[in-house]
Amino acid sequence: MDSSEPRQLFIAGRKSALIRLTCAAGMRPALLEVLNTYVDTLADEPGTEMFMVHLDPDDENNIWLYETFLDDDAALAHRSTRGFAKLMNDMPPLLDGAPAILRMEPLRMSVQESVLTEDWSL
Repeated sequence: MDSSEPRQLFIAGRKSALIRLTCAAGMRPALLEVLNTYVDTLADEPGTEMFMVHLDPDDENNIWLYETFLDDDAALAHRSTRGFAKLMNDMPPLLDGAPAILRMEPLRMSVQESVLTEDWSL
């Protein structure tokens, strides 16, 4: 495959979720800090294949999460870690309402090779 062409993958069997978090007034920086701290614990979750934090360009009070898990067992393991328990403890006072969760079953992914080879280190 030419390295300029996107990598095409069938990822059937995995589980994913799109989650909307709505910040309480003035709590966006604190919520982002809690999420960033959680992301630093993901090495303890080998079945969590992708965890992305997104800023909403149209509403600064919304933060979106996208998660992909190897399978149902990995999603369950994700919710059983100490890092997740801390996240669930720290988040509620920073939110204006319950998270909105859309569960999905991904099927196919296309990703540019450069995304996989670029140095993304912080």
